[in-house]
Amino acid sequence: MQFKSLLLILFIPFLAMGQEKSDFTLAEAVEYARTNSYAMLNADDDIAAAKKKVWETTTMGLPQINGSVDYQNFLKQPVSLIPAEFFGGQPGEFAEISFGTKHNMSASTTLNQLIFDGSYLVGLQSAQVYLKISESIKEKTDISIKQGVINAYAGVLMTREGIDILKKNKQNIEQLLFETREIIKSGFAEEQDAEQLALTLSTIENQLNNTQRLEQYNLNMLKYAMGIPIEKTIFLTDKMDVLAVQNSDLNVLAQKFDYTSHIDYKISENSVQANKLLTKLEQSKALPSIGAFINYGVSAYGEKFKFFSNDQKWFGSSVFGVQISVPIFSSLQRTSRVQQAKINLDKAERGQLETVEKLNLGYQLAKTNYENALNTFNTAKEGLKLAESIERKENIKFKEGISGSFELNNAQIQLYGKQQEYLQSIFDLISKKAALENALGR
Repeated sequence: MQFKSLLLILFIPFLAMGQEKSDFTLAEAVEYARTNSYAMLNADDDIAAAKKKVWETTTMGLPQINGSVDYQNFLKQPVSLIPAEFFGGQPGEFAEISFGTKHNMSASTTLNQLIFDGSYLVGLQSAQVYLKISESIKEKTDISIKQGVINAYAGVLMTREGIDILKKNKQNIEQLLFETREIIKSGFAEEQDAEQLALTLSTIENQLNNTQRLEQYNLNMLKYAMGIPIEKTIFLTDKMDVLAVQNSDLNVLAQKFDYTSHIDYKISENSVQANKLLTKLEQSKALPSIGAFINYGVSAYGEKFKFFSNDQKWFGSSVFGVQISVPIFSSLQRTSRVQQAKINLDKAERGQLETVEKLNLGYQLAKTNYENALNTFNTAKEGLKLAESIERKENIKFKEGISGSFELNNAQIQLYGKQQEYLQSIFDLISKKAALENALGR
C-alpha cells in the first residue's frame, strides 16, 4: 500500500502537466488567445509563407541546374531525295536515302545564372516588404484578439453578476410576498399588495431565465475568441469588482499619443513602400537583362537499342553562352504601366495622411469615451448605494404599514435599474479602456 501511494505521489506532477489549463484570469485568457486563437494561428502561417516567399524570390538569382534525357526510336525513318547523278545516275533522277540511325539517345545538363535583371533586384526588396506586411497584420490581429477577449470575458462576468443579483432579488421578493400574504390573512394589508409583488416576482423570474440562457452563449463566444473548443469546460477566476478597480486607471489618460507607433500607421507605411517598389518594378522593365549558361551533353546512336552496353560509344558536347535581352519598343505599354504605378503611389501616400487624421480622431474619441466611462462608473456606484438605501427604507415602511405597495414597487424598480446600470458601467469601463489602449497603439 505504501509503495502504491509513493507511485501516486511521484506521478501527480506528470498527470498535472498532461492536463489542459481550464481556469483563466483575464490576463491569462488574453495570453492564451494570442497563441491559440484561429486568427493568430492563421497570421503565424501567413508569416511563415511570407518567409518562404522571400527565399523563393532570392533563389531566382542563384544558379539553376536542369537536366534532360531524350530517346528517339524511329519506327519508320524519314526518306530524303538526293540527285541520282551524285552517285553516277541519270541527271534529273533522284535517289531515295535515309539518314541517321533507328535508335538515338542524348543526355544533357545545363547551368543557368542570372547576371543582371532590374526586376529581380526590385523583387527582392518587394519580398521583404511583403514579409513586413504579414508581420504588421499579425500585430494588428494580436491587438484585435486582445480587445475581443477582454470584451467577451467581461461580458461573461457581467452576465454572471446579473444572474447573482437577480437570484438575490428573487429571493427577497419571494420572502416579502410570503410575509405580505401572512399579513393579508391578519387583515393588515390588501390583496393588491400581494398582486403587485407577484407581478414583480414574475418579471424577475423572466429576466433570470433569459440571462441564464445568455450566459452560456457569452461563454461559448469567449471560448471561440480564445481558440478553445466549445465543448471544453473553462473557469473564469477574475471578478467584476476587481476588474473595475484595475481598469480605473488615470495613468492611461496621461499617456502621450504617438501615431507613428500605431500599427495602422505602420501598415500605411508598408503600403506606401510597396507602391514605390511597384513603380520601380515597372521602370526596371526598360533595363536590359543579362544571363549566362553552360551546357554539357552526350549522345549515342545505333540500329539496335544497346545504349547501356559497355561497347556503346557516346559523343560528348559542351557549350557556353551569354544572353542579353534589351527592350527596344513596347508601343508605350511600359510608359502606361509606370504612370499607373505612380497614380497608385499617390493614392497610397494620400491614404497615409488620411490614416494619421483618423488615428488622431480615434485617440480623441477613445480618450473621451474612457473619461465618460470612468465618470459613469463612479456615478453608477454611488447611485446603486442610494437606491439600495431607498429600497431598504421603503421595505421597512411597507412591512410596518406606513407606505403601500406602489411606493415599494417604485423603489424596487429603481433599485433593479441601478443594479443593471452599475454592471453595465463596469463592462463599459473595461471595454473603453481596452479601446483607449488600442488607440494608443499599446
